[in-house]
Amino acid sequence: MKIGELARQAGAKPETVRFYEQEGLLPAPPRTAGNYRDYGPAHLARLAFIRHARALGFELGDVRTLLSLADRPDRDCADVDAIASAHLASVELKIARLQSLKSELERMVRQCQGGHVAECKIIDTLNDHKDCDGH
Repeated sequence: MKIGELARQAGAKPETVRFYEQEGLLPAPPRTAGNYRDYGPAHLARLAFIRHARALGFELGDVRTLLSLADRPDRDCADVDAIASAHLASVELKIARLQSLKSELERMVRQCQGGHVAECKIIDTLNDHKDCDGH
């Protein structure tokens, strides 16, 4: 199949497919007599893997490593688990930071009593970082 069809089936854009090829995540396909890329089912499966990993927030380097490990199914999956566990820890840290930001914003909004900007507690808090919970 041509690049447009591969991209369509994977829910991607042709530019994304080319990018993953350039990054070495997706192997270059053979070319047709007309010099078109000729992708097969293995390319589609690999592209789906890449897109799913990226949707889960894995960085390109981790995706590259995960693909390398997936290409060697006889290996122990401890390395895969380590990558996923590290990513999970990173996501949990981001969630904790976002929850802290949410709490701070909720506190600021609760303090707002309307009126004029001159008396606005939100503006006061933004002007005085000591009122902030460390953000």
